[in-house]
Formats: sequence, C-alpha cells, structure tokens
Amino acid sequence: MSGAPKNPSAEELRRVFDLQTKNQWSVKASSAATRKAKLAKLKEAVGAHAEEIVAAVEADTRKPVAEVRVTEIGGVMANIQLNIDSLEEWMAPKVVQPSANPNDKAKIVHEARGVCLILGPWNFPLGLTFGPLAAAVAAGNCCMLKLTDLCPATAAVAAKIVRSVFDENEVALFEGDVSVAEALLALPFNHIFFTGSPRVGKLVMAAAAKNLTSVTLELGGKSPVIVDEAANIEKAAADLARAKQFNGGQACICPDYVLVKQDQRDALVQGFAANVKANLYPEGRIQKEAIAQIVNARNFERVKALLDDALAKGATIAVGGEVEAGDLTVHPTMLTNVTPDMKIMQEEIFAPLIPVMTYETLDEAIGYVSSRDKPLALYIYSDRPETVDKVLSRTSSGGVTVNGVFSHYLENRLPFGGVNTSGMGSYHGQFGFKAFSHERAVYMHAA
Repeated sequence: MSGAPKNPSAEELRRVFDLQTKNQWSVKASSAATRKAKLAKLKEAVGAHAEEIVAAVEADTRKPVAEVRVTEIGGVMANIQLNIDSLEEWMAPKVVQPSANPNDKAKIVHEARGVCLILGPWNFPLGLTFGPLAAAVAAGNCCMLKLTDLCPATAAVAAKIVRSVFDENEVALFEGDVSVAEALLALPFNHIFFTGSPRVGKLVMAAAAKNLTSVTLELGGKSPVIVDEAANIEKAAADLARAKQFNGGQACICPDYVLVKQDQRDALVQGFAANVKANLYPEGRIQKEAIAQIVNARNFERVKALLDDALAKGATIAVGGEVEAGDLTVHPTMLTNVTPDMKIMQEEIFAPLIPVMTYETLDEAIGYVSSRDKPLALYIYSDRPETVDKVLSRTSSGGVTVNGVFSHYLENRLPFGGVNTSGMGSYHGQFGFKAFSHERAVYMHAA
C-alpha cells in the first residue's frame, strides 16, 4: 500500500476492508510467536522513526519535546513490549471444570474479534492509536486505522511506520479529513475502538449500531479533585500545577475542577502559583517550549469563551489568566469564586484552566460529584482512609488516583476506561488484549 492517497475514496476503503475480511481467518489462527514477531517489528519501526515522530508531533501541536519522547515514543514502545512479554500467558485457554460431569472438559479461549477500526485523537495522536493497535495485533486481529485530521504530520509518519511493518490485508492506516472517518464508520467492522470526545463518541456508537458492531469508547468528562482537611495541600498544589502544564491541560484524565474546604483554599492557590512560576516562569516570562499550545484556533476560542463567561459571572483569577491568540497559548490559570452555573463547570475544559469551588462538609462535595455525569478520572487528596473509602463508595468514575494524579492510567496492570458518558470498555495491558478478543466458551463431552 506504499504511496496510498490521502482522502481515499469509499471504494478504496472497501477494497482494503474486503482484503482484511478475507485474511482475518489466517491472522486469527496465527501463533503467539508470529504475533510477537510483528509486534517486535512495530516496536523497532517506532524507534527507528523517533526523530520524525518528535518533529511531526511538535509541528502539529507544539508539544514539548520531552513530553513527545515519553508519550509518543517511550510509552508506545514500552506498551508494545508488555504485549510481547505477556502474550503466551494471555493467549492460554482458561480451563473450567464442568459441574455436571467430571469426565467432560471445558475451557475459555480468547479469539480475535476479526476486522477492527481504530480512530485516534489529536492530544496524543500516536500513543493513543498505536497503543490500541498493539493490543489488536496481540489478539490476532486485522485493523484499519485513522488518525485525526488535526495532526497531519503525525499521521504521515504513522502511515509510513505501518506500511513498513504490515501488509494492507492485515493493518492499514489512512490519512485524510473527517470524510475518511465517516466512510470508514459506514463499513461493517467487527469492533470499533474510538478515543475522543463524548459528542463524537455518540456518533461512533450510532454508526456501530447499524451493524451491531461492538465498541470500546475512550471519552472524557469533568474529572474532579476532592481535597479534604487531612490532605497534604502542598503536594496537591504541586500535582495540579504539573497536571495542568502537561500537554497544556489537554489530556482526558486531566483534573478539571477542585473541591476544597474554604480554610484551605488560599494555601492551595499559593502552592499552585509557586509551582507554576517555578516550572514555567524561571526567568519571569513563560517558557513556551515547556507547554503545548491549544490545538487550533477553534478550541482556543472555546477555552477563552469559558474563561470570559466565568469572569462575567463573578469568578476571580487567582493565578494566571493570560491568553495569547497569536500562538494559541493559554497560561496556567486557577479560578476561585466559581459557581456551578458557569459554563466552565458544565463542560470539559481541555486546557490549563482549573476552577476551584469550596465546600463545608465532605457529604456536600460527594453530593456534587455524584449528581453529575460519571467522570473518566477522580482524584482524592486525604490522609484519612475513611475519607477515601467514603468517596469511593458514594461516587463512580472510570478510575481513581489517591494523593496523586494520572497514576491509575500509568499502571498497565490496571484497566483504563470510562463509564457511561466518560466511556465504554477498558484497555491497557491484558485488558487491551481482552478488549480486542471474544471470550469463547468451549465444552467437550467425554467420548
């Protein structure tokens, strides 16, 4: 598929889909050794194209080079290696002892779903596309992939990598605009894996329903931070500053708002300000090479509108507040005197803004979180086990990190995924292998 065109026609997409449909049975029957060899070749190709990946992601997003190396190269290669190292264990059938007749045999086998579609996002364009791809290949599937049109340079490098590793009848990556994704969604895939916004997730699920295609939806939402009176405020403030700097706050698990006791609020603000200054303003001005820009002008204006609405309704800029339209830069900003009626409290921010609301009792904070859509992540800062247990038992979220940020995502032995509006299904490690597998029951009567 060398030199495949951008914006391929629906007929071209169907041609490749038909090739993969025919080839899926051979791929499904492949051994662990064969799959591991393909994964090893993919890992080698990512490493070989590392400098091209850095340049492409930086061009598309102005993401700091150090972040690109961690999330789009190092993390991808480590994830592929985990699949290689664990594949025999994951593929092994699970023996079940029949309850009716001890002479019979039963087992559960993991079989490939078939031909899968993977649609990647713009915030981590390679990491959140090649991560699912590694799981799909490990599980024995054929795949068609599409990166977002907001990252054309990264998509071009990703296409080069895929074409150097796989034949198009097994894995194919397509470049182009939204029309390509729409045409792909019209095809009767066996499984669709989508990472993106809840709004687009609904469109993906609606398209999948037409063919009764199973889906994994990795979405987002407003991930809350509950800080109780027994928390280490200094650590909470430092973590929030780091989280909001990372990828310019454009991560689906980024803390989206904070609930803190009134008498702790000022300490949180002061700690956030001190850490932002140390991290980003060592010479008195923002070091723009250390923070990603907002991905495009449309999203920049959306973020600015959220900030303007909050200020118009009485919010106070406690830290930061500067926005630069010329290069789509939003400075890390903490807002106080925030109220639920502000738009910034009603939609995912996806920027380095962090609104702070105060509460009187823990029940009040829990009630606020539990009365809203279930978030992808929930963060709890407390040194009291009873507080953590109470929050866990009375809320729901995709995952939780206590006294830190992002850790439940970074641990590959934990499932990562959302619930309801924040997603459907999970992946990472063995959970990714399962996401791209069907657990097939096999019962064998004694002769």
